Amino acid sequence: MNTSNPGVGSDNVGEMLRETADRLFHAHCDTATQRSADQGTWPAALWSAVEEAELHRALVPEEAGGFGVAVADALSLLKVAGAHALPLPLAETMLASWLLAGAGMEIPGGPLTIGPVRDNENMTLTRSDGGWLVTGTLTRVPWARDVDHLVVLADSRVALIGKASWSIETGENVAREPRDTVRLNGAAIAVGATRMTAPQLIAVGAAMRTQQIAGALTRLTEMTTQYAQDRVQFGRPIGKFQAVQQNLAVMAGQAAAAVAAADLAAEAVADGVKILPIAAGKARAGEAAGIGAGIAHQIHGAIGFTFEHSLHFLTRRLWSWRDEFGKDAAWNRLLGLHMAQAGADRLWAEITAA
Repeated sequence: MNTSNPGVGSDNVGEMLRETADRLFHAHCDTATQRSADQGTWPAALWSAVEEAELHRALVPEEAGGFGVAVADALSLLKVAGAHALPLPLAETMLASWLLAGAGMEIPGGPLTIGPVRDNENMTLTRSDGGWLVTGTLTRVPWARDVDHLVVLADSRVALIGKASWSIETGENVAREPRDTVRLNGAAIAVGATRMTAPQLIAVGAAMRTQQIAGALTRLTEMTTQYAQDRVQFGRPIGKFQAVQQNLAVMAGQAAAAVAAADLAAEAVADGVKILPIAAGKARAGEAAGIGAGIAHQIHGAIGFTFEHSLHFLTRRLWSWRDEFGKDAAWNRLLGLHMAQAGADRLWAEITAA
């Protein structure tokens, strides 16, 4: 699979894509939609708007019916989605479509999801009656109950699977986004060859979550700063108090670190899915998510914990996304093992290479 996909690659195209997404999400992803999704209702109108704008095809090359933009520009779309706490499998559909296009397979309409999303979950593909039978169990699959097609990586192949071939045990993350257990035992619709490995697939998912974290944390910092300016206590805005100012400065620093981590991870995906930079980016963004969400709730106080306030749509996703496609500890362990194996004499060279 050619993962470089340089596309047109201009800053202007990336900015236009992000501006288009921002306008669309402002118009269609309001608080009522978020609350309805939080209660388990699929936001059909919001998805239709995304599909009409073809944002879910941002990673797909132009010859396969996509935008054909640079990988980093396409992934930056997820920063905007994160900032709006978008209750849709946009990242998963982008990744699944990219896998299918890379394998020369037709991309079905509608939302898609992918698997595996966790380590050590292996699917089996076997020949059966001229087709392929796929078997196995996948856990924590995003949005499985809401899609008609699942794209699975198994045995150096990409398999497109329809709903008739799986059963679901529902689950959710802290943000109440669907994270379902999927048991596969049926025929695949189509199968194609790929060079993508399961660790690389999970790494690309981690890079996507890093983008979403960066966008959500940036928006969270803006909200919290504005609240500190508006909330008056003891005769003056709480943002005038030194302790609050210090916390806001820390939060802004964490948001900036998450954005840098997201950019690092996106470049690593574009450069052939290099896992070590993605590991560093995901681990750093996850750390920033925890610190930033904690400060946001501290400054907002009790009102930030109410369902009526919109703060929790961002913080619950930050807490969820930092643990998906590999927790901080797992990615830090991978980095630590690599550095230990490289040896002390290679430490600086390995850091700068990553």
